[in-house]
Amino acid sequence: MEQTDKPERMPLNAGDTGYGSVAVPGLSSTVGGSEFAPLLIPEDEPEPIQRWQPLSKEELQLAAGGPGWKKVRCYLVLLFWLAWLAMLAIAIAIITMSPRPVVTPLKWWQKSLFYQVEPELTLEKQAEGSRGINALCDELPYLKSLGIGALILQGLFDKKAYPTNNATGERIGTLPQIQHLLAESNKAGLKVLLNVCEVDLLGPGDEAGNASKTSGVSGTIHHALRFWLQQGAAGFEICDTDAAYSEKTLLEWKGVFKEFGSEEEERIVVVKQTSGVLPLLKNPSHSNVTVVDVVLKSILPTSEHLLSSKEVAAAIETQLQTKEEDSWPSWTVGGKASRDLKNLLLVLMMTLPGSPAFSYDEDINQKPSVSLKVNSSHGDTNISLDVITNEEKNRRLAVALFTSLSHCRAREEALQFGSFTFLPFNSSSSSSSSNSTLPSPPSPPILAFLRSWGCVHFLILLNVGPELRPLDPAWSPSLPKAGVFVSSTRMDRLGATSLEALVLRPHEAIVIKLFEAGSYS
Repeated sequence: MEQTDKPERMPLNAGDTGYGSVAVPGLSSTVGGSEFAPLLIPEDEPEPIQRWQPLSKEELQLAAGGPGWKKVRCYLVLLFWLAWLAMLAIAIAIITMSPRPVVTPLKWWQKSLFYQVEPELTLEKQAEGSRGINALCDELPYLKSLGIGALILQGLFDKKAYPTNNATGERIGTLPQIQHLLAESNKAGLKVLLNVCEVDLLGPGDEAGNASKTSGVSGTIHHALRFWLQQGAAGFEICDTDAAYSEKTLLEWKGVFKEFGSEEEERIVVVKQTSGVLPLLKNPSHSNVTVVDVVLKSILPTSEHLLSSKEVAAAIETQLQTKEEDSWPSWTVGGKASRDLKNLLLVLMMTLPGSPAFSYDEDINQKPSVSLKVNSSHGDTNISLDVITNEEKNRRLAVALFTSLSHCRAREEALQFGSFTFLPFNSSSSSSSSNSTLPSPPSPPILAFLRSWGCVHFLILLNVGPELRPLDPAWSPSLPKAGVFVSSTRMDRLGATSLEALVLRPHEAIVIKLFEAGSYS
């Protein structure tokens, strides 16, 4: 058989280095070693995942800079607390050393609004013989709701008949009716004072200097005082012209009052000042204590005619500039002024230091609303309208203003016993004389005063004149320029205000609570 020559198979590593192989640089071709690498290189196996473990104490100290960091941290914490304690001590020292107002506890008659009323002047018509006593009893809850705290009953006693042993001599109503009025007033939370001004307490033919009759008369008067105090009277009102206005007599009265009164139910003496200067009566055992509890003063002088705006402004300014004496004042209007100034005087009395005393006023007296019923016909439709009269509007405004001021005074220390500062200033006049050939008479200036207690300030502005009066922007630069309206004569000013843009209307009074810009007091 003929043999066919088969091609010789060449090894993979035969021939050139590039033939079927890959040269790997750096590999030696020594014996036992291979100068060629395998075609497939196995990948490296993934490293195992390491779990997180917290640092040990030594590792933490090493990362924080060593063991000294712990001491530094302790020092910083200690320094923080020392600084905090130092600031706290400084704040306490400032509060302790800073001057602060001392609260003086007020007695009931220093917090009360007095209402002078004659029972026979009440509007409700009573049966013949009662003459207003029962009508006044019906009004007691209403008067209490207005903020009135005490009544001064006038005209009860005949001025020509002095009190006898059985304490009679009443002129209006019978003794049981007056006793009923006292009992009902106490139930309503109202104190009652009896007016004995110009009543002949010494009796006919007796003189204060007659020693033989003085002791008997004093005993009769003391018996009458005890009788009415037992009925619930809270005190008596006399005039500075009465014979009873003497140091000896009032000290005897005070001795009788102690038998019935306590600190909360103290019985008092009110003296009505009729002269320009009232001589003060001091207690001999306490030279700095007066034997008179309340002095009733008039803002306006007594006159037979209506006082003009200038006269009213001058009288008010005189009272504002008069230094108060040791006695506690109580203010009443006194003289006659136009109705346009009625609400202005009400605001003034409510904001002056002391206790305001209001006379009987038909505007704030309780009575049903008055309206006019108008019937009009349009086709087949009849329309009935209730039209409120101007008189009724004025009455409602007076009641709202009275109630607002009395409640504000009851809750604000600055208006009860705060300091008083008269603020004289010039205001810019809105009227111009350029269009008139004759200069107009000057209008009364704006009157202003400040009532302050601590950081709370109330500014009271009074425009007595009949013209618009803007405030001078340069007036009183020390006062805060911002404030909020508390009350006004027309009860139509609300919200925040700026003194620089304030214009007072004719016969207007405004009460503003001042505060620093951006905050409320």
